[in-house]
Amino acid sequence: MPARPVPPRRRLPREQRARQLLDVAWALVGEEGTDALSLGRLAEAAGVTKPVAYDHFVTRNGLLAALYQDYDQRQTAVFEERIGKARAQLRERARAIAGGYIACVLSQGREIQGILAALAGSPELMEVKRRYQQDFVARCAEWLGGFAAGGDVPEAGYWAILGAAESMSEAVAAGSVEQAVAEVELERLIVSTVKRV
Repeated sequence: MPARPVPPRRRLPREQRARQLLDVAWALVGEEGTDALSLGRLAEAAGVTKPVAYDHFVTRNGLLAALYQDYDQRQTAVFEERIGKARAQLRERARAIAGGYIACVLSQGREIQGILAALAGSPELMEVKRRYQQDFVARCAEWLGGFAAGGDVPEAGYWAILGAAESMSEAVAAGSVEQAVAEVELERLIVSTVKRV
């Protein structure tokens, strides 16, 4: 089913237009897949001219990077909310991270998997993904570092948590593992990674 075009173009402030274009791009990825995503197709589905889409994203890679950034911002907000509600205890923080990571991936559905696959296809886009991964690792150090018995968790431990979170989320999204089971296993892995120090 093709993405539904929006009503005729009207002049929107730049920020609102960018939001509209991102929302239409997410819908296109969900309905037609990442391979069908181009700035021309986006402009058509959004009811704007091609120059408008190009002005916002410049290239297809720019659009993919913007979609990943959009996802990451929502993911960060979910984590901040969950961590803010969690008591300052290791298990509570681990539960907030595990549940937050999986919930974010599921909220974006197969669309984020397509974006991640596209990111892997370009060195420029892999650098974008790597930056956001490094941010996640740094946030984990902030959220969990104080609970390590021997001082702090080695950075490799936080990368292991990220790898497990990515794999577990993919398994849940694919229907291979139930969400509740995945959250419990990821929470256990986080706790054991922090406690082993």
